[in-house]
Amino acid sequence: MSQLDSQDNLQSPQATQTRIVTIGGGSGQYALLSSLRDMPNVAITAVVSMTDSGGSTGKLRDELGILPPGDVLKCILALSPQREVARELLLKRFSSGERLMGHNAGNMLLTMLGQYAGSFQEGIKALAEILDVKGDILPVTTDKATLVAELTNGDRVFGESAIDLPRGDQREKISSVFLVPHHTDQVSVNPPVLQQILDAHMILIGPGDLYTSIVPNLLVPGVKEALQNSRARICYLTNIMTKFGETDSYHAEDFIREVEAYVGRPLDEIIYNEGRPPEKILSRYAAQKSTFVRFKDIAECAQRYRLHNYDLVDSQADIARHDSGKLAAALSRLLAA
Repeated sequence: MSQLDSQDNLQSPQATQTRIVTIGGGSGQYALLSSLRDMPNVAITAVVSMTDSGGSTGKLRDELGILPPGDVLKCILALSPQREVARELLLKRFSSGERLMGHNAGNMLLTMLGQYAGSFQEGIKALAEILDVKGDILPVTTDKATLVAELTNGDRVFGESAIDLPRGDQREKISSVFLVPHHTDQVSVNPPVLQQILDAHMILIGPGDLYTSIVPNLLVPGVKEALQNSRARICYLTNIMTKFGETDSYHAEDFIREVEAYVGRPLDEIIYNEGRPPEKILSRYAAQKSTFVRFKDIAECAQRYRLHNYDLVDSQADIARHDSGKLAAALSRLLAA
């Protein structure tokens, strides 16, 4: 590097920033973004899945033909310095009104802003501006699509919510998932997503439901290729628990194998939670056919990847989830390395 280049880098505040792209959706991405939000010298871009079809989000998607706002709203809240106040207000659900009942205020506000501004992305920018969000939030696509899972017996399950909440006590395992576009021959990627992936220093995938929060991002044409061409370190954050109907009996290696299959290149680093939730919580999950995620052979995995083991469990929660403070400490050490 020349002396002039060195001086330019010292004078440019952007030169000292680590560009991080997160890929996911749901509560897992909320925990991850919450841990990154207050880190110094970090530029955050959240790439968000657009296949959510349940609850308030699903109703708005079906009734108004819009993109699902729910996961985007979680990202906005996670990256806002007014997070606690905003959560209380924007996640409050209407209890009256024939059409409003069951919707939360944030989904309605994001929907209205998007429709008035002329696009979903502009609506995101507007709400992010209101809440002083640190970072960028990008839907992986602005095309409407349905997520479809093909099971090992050949059956197909249509829609994220149907995949996420299987009916009955048993279901065949998922063999693959794919997207069915609503109005085009193929789902198109949101162009800024590709540039952010190519420019990133680190890409964080997960945690979150494998086939309904993470993989839908990787199915959008162009994303896989951008990840393969990116010079960023790609890090996968393992889940704490398996999910009935999606990842029954999965070990950590199974999650890693599936993510690598959809990314199309080896992962560089794995952040693994080794903290075990209390037995009373594990018992509740066991009743839902959900088990604690372990490695079959952690030593073998450590030979293939840079493996980072931490207790990441939120010990104050009554569910098994990542603690954003513990996750922030782990990511700080990772970035320092």
